[in-house]
Amino acid sequence: MRPFTVAATALIALGAAVPAHAAEGIPAPKGGLFLTVSGADNTWIRGVLLRCTPEPAGHHPQAAQACAAIEEAAGDFDALADDPHACTKEFDPVTVSAKGVYQGQVISWHKTYPNVCTMDADTGYVFRF
Repeated sequence: MRPFTVAATALIALGAAVPAHAAEGIPAPKGGLFLTVSGADNTWIRGVLLRCTPEPAGHHPQAAQACAAIEEAAGDFDALADDPHACTKEFDPVTVSAKGVYQGQVISWHKTYPNVCTMDADTGYVFRF
């Protein structure tokens, strides 16, 4: 049990040391999108693989809704439908990225938002993981 605890602690420490722009160096998956959300000052990063064809799949907890939103935007992440709701003006930036292939189109996109709430309001289901 102790070796597992040591290994888990080491992995957590390595994860905390990953820079927010680390997703830029991650190779694009074949036939899907690798989505990431990273916190301010390189404090954390989360990522999921999302596949939309032939049907929504992957590790995204709301894969069907995320795929529907990306389809509605025709794969243009700048055109994702908003999910407007009130947000505070707290400044705790998060950076999101999408890298991979969507319907034969190569995607390499990222954007920084002032906080998680504004990211969620601007991107809807896509980065809710």
